[in-house]
Order: sequence, then structure tokens, then C-alpha cells
Amino acid sequence: MEYLDFELPIKELEEQLDKCAIIGQESNVDVTNTCKQIEKKLEETKRKIYKNLTAWQRVQLSRHPNRPYTLEHITTHTKGTFLELFGDRGFKDDKAMIGGLGKIDGQSFMLIGQQKGINTKMRQYRNFGMANPEGYRKALRLMKMAEKFNIPVVTFIDTPGAFPGIEAEERGQGEAIARNILEMIRLKVPIIVVIVGEGASGGALGIGVGDRVLMMENTWYSVISPESCSSILWKSWEYKKQAAEALKLTSTDMKRQKLVDDIIPEPLGGAHYDKATAFKTVEQYIMKNYNELKDLSTADLVAQRMDKYSKMGEYKE
Repeated sequence: MEYLDFELPIKELEEQLDKCAIIGQESNVDVTNTCKQIEKKLEETKRKIYKNLTAWQRVQLSRHPNRPYTLEHITTHTKGTFLELFGDRGFKDDKAMIGGLGKIDGQSFMLIGQQKGINTKMRQYRNFGMANPEGYRKALRLMKMAEKFNIPVVTFIDTPGAFPGIEAEERGQGEAIARNILEMIRLKVPIIVVIVGEGASGGALGIGVGDRVLMMENTWYSVISPESCSSILWKSWEYKKQAAEALKLTSTDMKRQKLVDDIIPEPLGGAHYDKATAFKTVEQYIMKNYNELKDLSTADLVAQRMDKYSKMGEYKE
């Protein structure tokens, strides 16, 4: 298990607990009471730390290397029924954006999301979860296919942003994201969006329009990352913690501002501490929201979605 800087007190106590257990096994000394005291202190420390996380600490948790990524969510939820589909039928297949058909609790869904990769080689292969225009066009192709066959859509967001390279801009990155937003607003099937990690900028918005937008507890959603915000405003990354607070990017902030619909609770310490519980909770929230949407007529579904996004933000005419 890898530990973040603010988790070091937990690491020390867990190491003490391991040593206590080893002493008990290798000697005749009864260390039961000592181990119980350490366990109690460990539980108290965990609750104290995770109950008072700052915005920047939640950003760190969303990027934890052991946190489950999109593909792990999809394969776990679909239990072997996932059929991945490839290509945008225009340029090529984008490995940073995955999608395909699968069943959750017996219901077919079109499942789409950004995949970061679980090690250095796979992160390079997946371009660190930063999709090119062909990734967003593949996602749109799959969503239109789902619409044709009346299959609901679930998207999983986990990206530091759309790929900012010159070649991506040459192939129409901005247009591809804008097109997805337009088409998702009027898609004639239910759309459920789940933010499972980072939700940054247009990279997230390109698959982020839905009837229900759900955020896992230790994720973030913002127009810009704290580091980039810091570098623009203060000309340095040193102020990323202040930027994270100012951006109001946590799940609690997003729910308060009515930019997301619900928060999916995570196990104590984050989704990576107990993946089975995290997956089960996400699946329950997906099915709960789908059951609330499935009986709506197409006209009502699209009208409610448009009304929802029309109310966001403040403006004067």
C-alpha cells in the first residue's frame, strides 16, 4: 500500500500493529491487549484524518495509484459481459477512451470512460487518460449506437484533461468536445455520469453531460486543475493548495452548487482501501438512478436534461 503525506500517521500505526502481531506469533508473550490498543488508536486516527480532509488532500486521494480506474469499474460491474468496441470510424482508435456494451444487474448499458493505465507502460499506452479528438468521436459514435438500440449510457470520468497537443488541436479537439456536449444534451436515452477520479476541464465535459451526474466522495470536478490554476494566477505551482480551496472542486462543493446530483460514499480511507465495497456502492447508485429514469418518455427525458443544464450558473440578459 502506498501512503500519501498526510497518511503517514496511519502508516506508522499499521507498521506497529504488524510488528505486534509478529511478536505474538514468534514468542510466548501475550500481546493481545497491546494489539487491541493499537487497533483502536489506528481506527481513531483514520477517522480523524479522513473526516477533516482539505480540498487538496481529496485531489491527492483521487489520484492515488491504487485507486480503481475506469476499466476495473466496468469489468467488475459487468461481471464478464463487457464487449469493448473500438475506433471512431474516421481516424483511429483512442486508447485513452474506452467503451462498449455490458450488463449491470441484468440491464444492458453502453459503458464509456477514460482509462489512465495501472503502470508506467500502460499509462503511456493510454496517454495518461487524456483523450484525443478521435476518443471523443468514438464516445459519440457509441452513444449514438446506444440511442439507436434504446440502450442507456453510463460514462465514467477520470481524466486530467483532454490531450493538449498541437496534433489534437489540428484534428479539432475543441469541436469534438463541443459536439459531444450538444449531442449528449439531446440524446434520447438515459445518461448516468459517474466521476470516479479526476474530472478536469473539457476533457471531463466531453462525456460529462447526463440526466444524473454522480461524484464519488474523494473525487474532484473543475474547469482547471489546482496546479494549472496556480501556475496561471501565481506563476508557480506552489499555490496549488490555495487554488484547490478557491476552485470549490470537491464533491461537497459541487453538490452544494447543484452541479452534480449526488455523492457516492467511499470506504474509510478511500475506494482503494476496500474496492469490493466501493464497486458495490457505485453499482447500487447506478441502478437506483437508472430505475428513476427508465420509465420517462423520450420527450420528458430530454426536456428535463435541458432544463437542468439551463439552470446552472448565473447570468443576466
